[in-house]
Amino acid sequence: MQSSVMATSSFKPQQQGSGSCHLATASAASRPLMRQCSSISWRWRWQHQHQRQHTTLQCRHGQQYSTITHSDLHADGKRQSQYTCMFRPSIWGDFFLGYSNPAASSQEQAWMERADKLKEQVAMMIRSSTTCRMHERLHLIEALDRLCLDHLFKEEISAELTKIETADVSYCDLGTVAMWFYLLRKHGYRVSPDVFLRFKDGKGGFFASSPVELLNLYNAAHLRTHGEKILDEAIQFTRKHLEETLPYVEISLAREIKYALEIPLARRVRIYESKYLISAYEQDATVNEKVLQLAKLNSNIMQLQHQRELKIVTSWWKDVQIESRLPFARDRITECYFWIVGVYFEPSNSRARIIMTMIIAIVTLLDDIYDSYGTSEECELFTKCIESWDPMMSHNLPECMQFALGRIFDSYQNIVNMLHQDEKYRMTYLKNITKDLVRCYNTEVKMLERGYIPESVEEHLQLSLRSGGCFLLSCACFVGMDGMATNEFFDWISSLPKMVQALCKVLRLLDDLQSYEREKLTPHVASTIDSYMKEHNVSREVAREKIHELKEDSWKDLNDEWLSPDNTQPKQLLERIFNITRTMEFMYNKDEIFTNCEHLEDTICSLLVEPLTIPI
Repeated sequence: MQSSVMATSSFKPQQQGSGSCHLATASAASRPLMRQCSSISWRWRWQHQHQRQHTTLQCRHGQQYSTITHSDLHADGKRQSQYTCMFRPSIWGDFFLGYSNPAASSQEQAWMERADKLKEQVAMMIRSSTTCRMHERLHLIEALDRLCLDHLFKEEISAELTKIETADVSYCDLGTVAMWFYLLRKHGYRVSPDVFLRFKDGKGGFFASSPVELLNLYNAAHLRTHGEKILDEAIQFTRKHLEETLPYVEISLAREIKYALEIPLARRVRIYESKYLISAYEQDATVNEKVLQLAKLNSNIMQLQHQRELKIVTSWWKDVQIESRLPFARDRITECYFWIVGVYFEPSNSRARIIMTMIIAIVTLLDDIYDSYGTSEECELFTKCIESWDPMMSHNLPECMQFALGRIFDSYQNIVNMLHQDEKYRMTYLKNITKDLVRCYNTEVKMLERGYIPESVEEHLQLSLRSGGCFLLSCACFVGMDGMATNEFFDWISSLPKMVQALCKVLRLLDDLQSYEREKLTPHVASTIDSYMKEHNVSREVAREKIHELKEDSWKDLNDEWLSPDNTQPKQLLERIFNITRTMEFMYNKDEIFTNCEHLEDTICSLLVEPLTIPI
């Protein structure tokens, strides 16, 4: 079978005589790909699901459908109960509806007043740091960044980075140069990797005087782009030596090295580890006490804000009635919110967080409908209902799918009501990409039934890039943001630009690498690993290594787009796409971490429940 060609799609509002909007795309049936778990799946698809008996759905002119025969609603309930035990129940339930910490709430105003005073002092500290040694200047900015305080000092940090970019680092040691390179690239400055040439030993290695220098170089090199051979060599060299050094370094450094070997610093989610870093910096005494005091206050203040938002989204999710009406689906609203806090934690993005949490929860539900419940015929009809955005077309669906459809439509209307009049146009983009997602889901369901393995990785990715859910999330991310996200920006994001393609590819390949061995234990859809084996006639081990290389190339693509002077989109918005990718690395680092949510319980509790102790 010949490789598919990426369909040319337009997700912009189309000018129609009726004033309606539609999505122009090639026929989904023409892309012979298999159903893939989406970005929020992390599970296998049971073979017996597609051995169920069902009636044939026939389409007539005008999008009218023949009746699907169901014995009765009792049969629908019996079918639901069959899949109720597929996922663990929610750990959190309605916890955040009633949770409040009276002690923390009573101190919020005092915390904010103390934080305001400390902000003035820390801002002065940044401005006066120009007289300090380069290492001290860089360490201060890195600490503010990793403690999630950078949003409080945007102007001061930007001014300092502008000065640092042109500074002479030829006299600095490897650790300092690596930190300089890392911070500038992380903030969008395309500085040259040639600064590392003088540290080369002529044998493919680097002159490093300590494990800290190795670690700094390792983290900096992961902001590499295509063709930067010296950074490729740096990663290979530092990884080897860090692994060898790990057993012999002191505990706090060993922990930092271990974390970096699992996920390099440039790919980590700052807010998830900020509390640990406050403690680590206190023990090491390497960060100014005023910065640490501000970090504690800021952490507690943001936590109270996040708890209020969790109450809102938990109340909305309770109305969706997952547990009672849709028991086949995952009940993960707290985990969804935790995920989105990793995309943007700042108080100013409150509305955006709430909206994006709603969307990722809806995508989870859609994925479970297509992947865990609906028959092929029901998925076809469900897709038509979403395409038409008309709940009246759903009367031939099982009662629970009708109910789900109504809740999805109601939720999108709730989002419309949260937007200002001049922002409501954003919903057209969101709906169009939602329609594209369910078309992809439906196509993969059909391909799964055929048992088709795509002929190549390229062919596989034609559909699986868009069925992973990240395309939709990258649009949803900006629906609730302020006016910086313009109509032109939504045109750009809906064109599936290279940066979003890189995000989608990282997700797809990460998922396949993490879940491949487990999925081989049961009949499952083909992965990119299967396609590579088929395309090149190689072993599973060789295919896994090549898919890992493709994943690393996708990170290079992402870095390229981040650093490209041709990308004129605001950095503040592009950073959110980068952050979505970082959350994917976190979620996929431990297989099934979203579905098997007990692995997230302690981290969620630390971030969203337990405040830091601050002396009065």
